[in-house]
Amino acid sequence: MPKHRALKESLALVFQGIERLKAEFPNRKFTIDGRLVGDIGEVIAALEYDIELDAVSQPDHDGTTSDGKRVQVKATFRDSLTFKSTPEYLLGFKLYQDGRYEEIYNGPGALIFEKYKHRSGIGETLLSFPNGALRKLSSTVSTEQRVAKRPPTEEAPESDG
Repeated sequence: MPKHRALKESLALVFQGIERLKAEFPNRKFTIDGRLVGDIGEVIAALEYDIELDAVSQPDHDGTTSDGKRVQVKATFRDSLTFKSTPEYLLGFKLYQDGRYEEIYNGPGALIFEKYKHRSGIGETLLSFPNGALRKLSSTVSTEQRVAKRPPTEEAPESDG
């Protein structure tokens, strides 16, 4: 029965973590069955970038910058980001199990649409975009076209981006 105990104890830790996230960020649900990774990405965006999250999740955008840019936030533990619509701006993050994260993409959604316009269903169907290609495309985005980072604070989490 050690594996059963390990499973039980591990799930308890996961749910303890979720309860802690809910207590710290009550405007996000952190549901285990589908929204957890996305909510974590949104919290990273709100802590690190000039973005005010929408009070209620929206289908195409998650928040707005101080100068009015509408931003969609995506996060993944995998090697690609998936999204359906072409957002005005996109912030994409790769998350790691040790708590680190990396900015994969920061810029206008139109640049992604332009690069992948040959793909069937672009902007209409859920598609996967490789992190490496998004990282490369993001490197071409000027500072003015990016979602600005907030000034560092004492509590700022470590990132790789």
